[in-house]
Amino acid sequence: MNLTRNDKVLLIYTGGTIGMGKNPLTGALEPLDFKHLVKAMPEISSVDTEIDVYQFTSPIDSSDMNPRVWAQIVRIISEKYNDYDGFVILHGTDTMAYTASALSFMLENLTKPVILTGSQLPMGQLRTDGRENVLTSIEIASAHHEDGTPIVPEVCIYFNGRLLRGNRSTKFNAEGFSAFETYNFGHLGEAGVNIHYNENIMLKPDYSKNMIPHISMDPNVIVFSLFPGIQEKIFHPILEAGDIRAIVMRSFGSGNAPQSEWLIKMLKKATSRGIIIMNISQCSEGAVEMNRYETGYQLKEAGVISGYDSTVEAAVTKLMHLQARFNDPHIIRTCMSRALAGEITL
Repeated sequence: MNLTRNDKVLLIYTGGTIGMGKNPLTGALEPLDFKHLVKAMPEISSVDTEIDVYQFTSPIDSSDMNPRVWAQIVRIISEKYNDYDGFVILHGTDTMAYTASALSFMLENLTKPVILTGSQLPMGQLRTDGRENVLTSIEIASAHHEDGTPIVPEVCIYFNGRLLRGNRSTKFNAEGFSAFETYNFGHLGEAGVNIHYNENIMLKPDYSKNMIPHISMDPNVIVFSLFPGIQEKIFHPILEAGDIRAIVMRSFGSGNAPQSEWLIKMLKKATSRGIIIMNISQCSEGAVEMNRYETGYQLKEAGVISGYDSTVEAAVTKLMHLQARFNDPHIIRTCMSRALAGEITL
């Protein structure tokens, strides 16, 4: 790894806990502007990388994150792509995995690091985890090989010493500093005294091709979890919703569902109308195998497609991305069965 003063990173501040402060009247945390964050982190001036900052006009609570903001982030990265070696996005933790997943699909043939990070405690608090997360993310975003190619040419989340593929990540802990994990995929790196990268599992982009930004997302997707006792009268209106184009169905175990005649009939009717139903497991680890049990095989016969070992976040944003690009559900179904950015294991 070679770091020089020529390395340039764009820090995109969207909001989140990392930049919050306490309201003196209510005691509640509320967003502050980036000046307050820098004041609480004087170490950033000593980083051996040139850093520019893009701040959203109004900091966004991550609960309010949406496709319009994802498009804004993609535009920023696309417009500044040739000016920087990498990008660090400061983001609230609650929806960080959704944003990381969305960006992995929206930034096609990405050849530079896009690292999302944040904190569980605001930067101004004594025990904040934000300082290390930000400083290490900047180092990762500017790290490159001797030939100038980046070590991490993909969308990642860096949090508490772990470098994770963005579209494999899930927030699993609301209190601990180790808030994110990739249950079905290894860590891309570990940061201790040194940063150790697992380059064997990094994405290998085609550096001879340009990065292709995709701005549009079609959010006509719903996530639905099966459960014992599910009722036809409740599930039926969901499938009949006029604008719905896809359902991410969280099934049991390795992709199983109740053997209710009405359920299979309803799913088959929906898929025949062109609604895409993607089957992912409610389990954190493991993958959907619809040929394993009869209850899963029935879903396959009804036209439900496998989500393999996809996270909910990746499944939802991948569908949004593909629905914005294609009208033909057959094309979308085919693309959903491919790994577009390392999001599933085939």
